[in-house]
Amino acid sequence: MESCLPSRRDRIARAIGLENEVLLVGAGEPIGIPGGADQCYRFLAHPEYFYLTDREIPGAVLAFDPDAGWTHFVPDVTERERVWEGRTDPEPGTEPLPSLVAWIAGRRGRGIVALGSAIPGIRPDPARTEEIRARFTHARRPKDEGEIGRIRSAVTATAAGYRRAAALVSPGVSEREIEVEMEAEFFRHGADRTCYDTIVGAGTNAAVFHFTPGDRRAGAGEVVLIDAGAEVRRYGCDVTRTYPADGGWSGAARELRAIVERSLDRAIAACAPGVEMVDVHREASLEIAAGLAALGLLRGNVEELVERGAHGVFFPHGVGHMVGLGVRDASGRLPGRAPRGAPGVRVYGSDLPLEPGYVMTIEPGVYFVPAILRDRRRRQQFGDVVNWDLAESLIPLGGIRLEDDVLVTAAGRENLTAAIPR
Repeated sequence: MESCLPSRRDRIARAIGLENEVLLVGAGEPIGIPGGADQCYRFLAHPEYFYLTDREIPGAVLAFDPDAGWTHFVPDVTERERVWEGRTDPEPGTEPLPSLVAWIAGRRGRGIVALGSAIPGIRPDPARTEEIRARFTHARRPKDEGEIGRIRSAVTATAAGYRRAAALVSPGVSEREIEVEMEAEFFRHGADRTCYDTIVGAGTNAAVFHFTPGDRRAGAGEVVLIDAGAEVRRYGCDVTRTYPADGGWSGAARELRAIVERSLDRAIAACAPGVEMVDVHREASLEIAAGLAALGLLRGNVEELVERGAHGVFFPHGVGHMVGLGVRDASGRLPGRAPRGAPGVRVYGSDLPLEPGYVMTIEPGVYFVPAILRDRRRRQQFGDVVNWDLAESLIPLGGIRLEDDVLVTAAGRENLTAAIPR
């Protein structure tokens, strides 16, 4: 990863197009735990700083002058930090943070663009900073060799966790037990932390998208939805699998799972350079609408159902987002372009065309969410095309989601998480 930094900084310098400005990128400061005295949350440097330094240094600032190159300013290490945290002297090639004042003073009259975390005493140009941040974000969307390597390591650790979880799911096991055992396997196989808070939902809890695992135990005939990913040196993955608690799919759950898997495969197959993410979402939506119509949950022409947004009653979130340096890495819109969409298909997180090097989650699902199914506005809007009685009867099922991480390549795509059994 260290070897990638020079080329990474060169690419960013070209992409952001500074004129007479200088760039400052702040790492950020530790965040204290409320009521925790001298305790802080684990420090994670701002992703924009980490991307350019591969370091977790509280208070550090990376500066860039197009005429003089990059300078890394690092705080002195205090005795308290040495004693309590085991920190050591700054590495060679860095400058003491106090000298940043003189560095800036020597460039008086030039504009300042500040990315990363806010830097005390620095007042950047807000409009210019917003413009440069959009360019910076777009430039770092394609993952380089070092980043992809870390994502693959995270996938390896995640696969180990899913093997343990799949073996553990059974009637009587609690959501919390699955979470604990799964995360332990992540760490045993090289993870530094989880990429995000692990989601485990049994029964109706499977319909809560960001559910926090609790004491609820899976019952016979229920499904258990698990959404989890390991992280290695700040790079992670994002995977979802849904398992039958008693080991076998049957009835409506079996049919619904097949619909979700077909939608996943169709959306993955659509991923290729130049393809818009809104079109990937549309492919997933058409497959879900067709499957739900075959089951009698929706009525009407599939294309028209999607154009009206009726499938959104059961598939109310986006089909995917970028993942890598964090679980929502560099998502957003293509710089300078107006928002895009398609009839009945909302753009949720990634409004852009795919390019080689992008790593995207693809995560269709079908859910029976009481708050959605009993919403008066939706009942009026889709009263003629949704079988509300059948949908209500499936609320105990909760929901089914499947999710893989896809690397876009010049030739098409690679499913990085294909080895994790569905």
